[in-house]
Amino acid sequence: MNLLRGYEWVKTLLLGRDRNPLDQRVYHQLSLVAFLAWVGLGADGLSSVCYGPEEAFKVLLDPRLGHHGYLGVLVGLASALTVVIIGLSYSQIVEVFPSGGGGYVVASKLLSPSLGVVSGCALLIDYVLTIAVSIASGADALYSFLPVSWLHTRFATIIFCVGLLTLLNLRGIRESVQMMVPIFLLFVVTHVFAIGWAFFADAGRAGALVQQAGTQVSALHGQVGLLGLLALLVRSFGMGAGTYTGIEAVSNALPILREPRVHTARVTMRYMMASLAFMALGLLVAYWLCGVEPAEGKTLNAVLLERLTAAWPAGTAKTFLLVTLVSEAAILLIAAQTGFLGGPRVLASMALDRWVPSFFATLSDHLVTRNGVLLMSGAALLVLWVTGGSVTMLVVLYSINVFITFVLSQAGMVRHWWQVRAEEPRWPRKIFINGLGCLVALGILVSMTITKFHEGGWITLVITGALVGVTLLIRSYYNATFRHLERLNNLVEVANAALAEPALPPAPPLPPDAKTAVILVGGYNGLGLHTFFAVTRIFKNYFQRFVFVQVGVVDVGNFKGVAETERLGQKVEEDLDRYVRFARSQGLAAEKFSDVSQDVADAIERLAPKITERYRNAVFFGGQIVFPEENLLARWFYNFIIFSIQRRLHLLGIPFLVLPIRIEK
Repeated sequence: MNLLRGYEWVKTLLLGRDRNPLDQRVYHQLSLVAFLAWVGLGADGLSSVCYGPEEAFKVLLDPRLGHHGYLGVLVGLASALTVVIIGLSYSQIVEVFPSGGGGYVVASKLLSPSLGVVSGCALLIDYVLTIAVSIASGADALYSFLPVSWLHTRFATIIFCVGLLTLLNLRGIRESVQMMVPIFLLFVVTHVFAIGWAFFADAGRAGALVQQAGTQVSALHGQVGLLGLLALLVRSFGMGAGTYTGIEAVSNALPILREPRVHTARVTMRYMMASLAFMALGLLVAYWLCGVEPAEGKTLNAVLLERLTAAWPAGTAKTFLLVTLVSEAAILLIAAQTGFLGGPRVLASMALDRWVPSFFATLSDHLVTRNGVLLMSGAALLVLWVTGGSVTMLVVLYSINVFITFVLSQAGMVRHWWQVRAEEPRWPRKIFINGLGCLVALGILVSMTITKFHEGGWITLVITGALVGVTLLIRSYYNATFRHLERLNNLVEVANAALAEPALPPAPPLPPDAKTAVILVGGYNGLGLHTFFAVTRIFKNYFQRFVFVQVGVVDVGNFKGVAETERLGQKVEEDLDRYVRFARSQGLAAEKFSDVSQDVADAIERLAPKITERYRNAVFFGGQIVFPEENLLARWFYNFIIFSIQRRLHLLGIPFLVLPIRIEK
């Protein structure tokens, strides 16, 4: 018992106290206002200015291609324009999907479930890479200030950061976002100041620089032609394409935004578009204005800051550099947080549709999708280990998948506006915006696939294709089992026929010590009725009273507010009423107990002592499906919680019998 108390104490210390899904304050605390959403979700895109513009600018400085830093202005303008186009396109998605319109949901609803799962798998891989590249880049920013002799500790720092974010997300969204707000603001202020200082320092020769850049562009065009110039721009643009990945996160995370969610999402999107477009364009231009060159052991942002502060007093320059680089490392951790927020939510949505195992949709005691968080964490650690935490390698793998999602989402919206054109008077404008977004995303996807394919981009596509294949197998396995379960539900029709008859008078009252069978059910279905019939068949007339117990499970599908949870409770009561009425129609005394919880075993453990206190001669029963071909997949995909409940009740000294319900082929 002391060991159990010690475990609970450590669990509370690390993860915080359990949360009650019926508490209105839970939804208020776990939801995000627009500003916090900008911090927690928009940081994915904004933080990419720590590596996106750098990787793009490095292409322009490649010695094999010649030094063409002046093209950074064109790449920056293209990046800013792309941010605005994609942002406006996704602003329309949140209008059509106010409960959450991530790439998986949009493609599934507006195109087809098969294309939806492709979008979902692409998003999952991209969220894993978001975590990996953000943390690796954050380590680079931090170690740009530290001595080179410390570099051997870099990977250990990366592992520590993944573990820290995993712990924060197991605690819940509110703690892992709000605590980072001051650092986020520090990042914004320092980088806006740096960009402004770079422009101010070169304001006097801006005209001459622009004229010089125009001359250099003309000269390059004469050397390599228009196609050669475009190829260089596309390659540079593609290496910085990770800049746009955070935009999709807002529509995917709509359920965790503060009401009114559509308004909150639009405001968040405006924050993201303005800040991201300014930062991406501003840094690329600043690199060119200051003549930034790669330096060993330093990021381009660190080199830029050193050049900007070269004439400052040594102490002031060193302090500003340290503060700015630490803020970069911190905001990259926040960006990794986007992967921990978005990835588990996509997994949960796919689990509800049975593309992945259903336990990815369950909520922990702290009302987070614990299984999804742990999977994202483990996958990110694997990617970091395989790549050695190399940002350059991760950037090659990164951002291809998100444009698969962009293309499918925008194509679905184009189809939607065309279908509702009779009801939507503004459909031409809306279809133009999403159509333009689709074309831009498709162009970027094709160009990045070509430019990154032989450098390692093929790995991302192969893994995504393999994941799609696995989800199709899982879905087919679930479908086959559901066909078996349909045979059980034939009993529901029989029971409904009995319920259609005039109501019978209630059974006479029984003493508390009457022999009582307590039957656990999971909805009004064939499994629950089979369990009831099995008890009456096996024990004949032994039990005088039947008590039906059901726990409404709060999962990602219904964790949307107290009203939704209350509706779940009402549905549970309706199901139990049907069991009670059916039992009484058979001349049996029957009663009910219900609860709503995210953990069935915990709820039953709480209810059982109350039931046994009221009915002293009670025996608990639960039905368990026995599949024709019992294997590891069945144990992984299906809920065997009944055995956990049995063990817990046995520890309380309460008898519990599991009745096998066999399904024929």
